[in-house]
Amino acid sequence: MKIAVSACLLGDNCKYNGGNNYSEKVKNYIEGHEVIPICPEVLGGLSTPREPAEIDCGIVKNKDGTSVDAQFRKGAELALDIVIKNQVELVILQSRSPSCGVNTIYDGSFTGKIIPGQGVFAELLKKNNIKAIDVADIR
Repeated sequence: MKIAVSACLLGDNCKYNGGNNYSEKVKNYIEGHEVIPICPEVLGGLSTPREPAEIDCGIVKNKDGTSVDAQFRKGAELALDIVIKNQVELVILQSRSPSCGVNTIYDGSFTGKIIPGQGVFAELLKKNNIKAIDVADIR
């Protein structure tokens, strides 16, 4: 099976703060499968590190209110193209991310409040009927 995975979950230092979200359970889950690392934010041209961003009223913004929506959406489109071209069957995404949140995202207030919702890439995958799961849902 071909599986695309948020690159930060594989240990790539592409998270907004320059770190990663390495997950041993993801490593174990994907063992024996063809894996395609993917980071929509980097694909969209954002640097690492970068200002934290959250979705506020449907627009991805930095903490100072600057819109980075265009970069997030461009990155989501490019990531979707990679998923489609590689005939990926499953995508494993990082929780709560404004790109990759599958079930929940931060509410846009930068206070740590979590709400139901999807990041821009997760939403695009859903619209294209591509199965995506949250890393938290891996047992």
